[in-house]
Amino acid sequence: MLLDAAHQQLGGPIVLVWDNDRRHLSAAMRAVIEARPWLTVFQLPSYAPELNPAEGVRSALKRGLANLAPRDVDELAAMVATKLKRMQYRHGLLDGFIAQTGFILEPS
Repeated sequence: MLLDAAHQQLGGPIVLVWDNDRRHLSAAMRAVIEARPWLTVFQLPSYAPELNPAEGVRSALKRGLANLAPRDVDELAAMVATKLKRMQYRHGLLDGFIAQTGFILEPS
């Protein structure tokens, strides 16, 4: 499982913030969470885009694609991949998406 591999590689506790997708709320997933004392899970409210850093990523991506006119879906997919790849290396931008949520970036 991805969480187990991440925990093994990082060597410390993991905090997971999830939306209310039904798969995240299942009895099977609760059992997975309870079996891992190093895992802390926070459920987001049903609709809370202001708490989701991915909303900032989507918004910035949409602005970056606003005036482009791809010829087909493949070209659009390539443009999206390029924009996301560039975003990946802009750590200040990504930190800003997290900061907008009010989540703390560094433990105190």
